[in-house]
Amino acid sequence: MREELAKSPVEVVLANHCYGLFELAAVYLSQLPPLLDQARLAIDALGAILGGLEGRLGEAEEQLKDGLSQLRLAYVQIDGAQRAGAQAASEAGTNGGSTGDTTAESSATGDAGPVGDTPTDGDG
Repeated sequence: MREELAKSPVEVVLANHCYGLFELAAVYLSQLPPLLDQARLAIDALGAILGGLEGRLGEAEEQLKDGLSQLRLAYVQIDGAQRAGAQAASEAGTNGGSTGDTTAESSATGDAGPVGDTPTDGDG
């Protein structure tokens, strides 16, 4: 196995690991309910690798960047939908069941915060 690995170009091996991170994030996003913290970690790891090795991952790089963008968009959409649902449930409980349409505002502003390049959880 080591011999086979030594014959493989490093950029191919790294791209394969990136595809694994993509799949991992997609699996967490597709759970019911979605496991956003887990998905975010996989998305951020993929972003860190792609950002740190920009221009060095060969022909797979553009496809991986596109995939990362899709994951980030899906994350923000799912997080926004969950927040809007929680807000609507909260308002329904405090307003005695009346519902105001606040989902458009939450979705339009993208309250989820960035996923990827900028830490938003106080680490940095």
